[in-house]
Amino acid sequence: VIYFLNEQEAPYVKMTNAVCESYNKSWVVIHYCQLKAYSRNKTSLNINSTILEAAHNIFVKMKMMKRANGYKPFLIDYTIDACQFMQRRNQPFAKIVWNMIKDVSSINHTCPYVGLQTVSDFHRLEFALPLPTGDYLLLLTWIFDGKPQFATNVYFKFIEDL
Repeated sequence: VIYFLNEQEAPYVKMTNAVCESYNKSWVVIHYCQLKAYSRNKTSLNINSTILEAAHNIFVKMKMMKRANGYKPFLIDYTIDACQFMQRRNQPFAKIVWNMIKDVSSINHTCPYVGLQTVSDFHRLEFALPLPTGDYLLLLTWIFDGKPQFATNVYFKFIEDL
């Protein structure tokens, strides 16, 4: 009997850009939103923002786009109640994102949110979903009291197992 060891490489995921924008600077101030390159294959995301007034009613519109002659909607497009999610963790895709950022962010508590909110040195991109190779964009629009307050857009490249 002959045994073959098949050594497969893990999927390659690299963030390529991050863009954050506040739509209401009297409620949310974004101090910085940037990627830091550690090597050719590793980048980390750092976001520093301040919520100036307490936010109790928070929703997050999550949308994934895939680049194909421009960015086109792909797989995910829904809105979650963020306050409810922080109590129950009941949204599958939000839970995937949450599990990646929970150890490097200051948003690991329930509502209300006020003051300094950070994501520091986030570089652990692990996807439980198989994705086809390509360039992707994760759009997160943060909605307070029914009005969009700021957006966090993260571009990344995914190369699947071959």
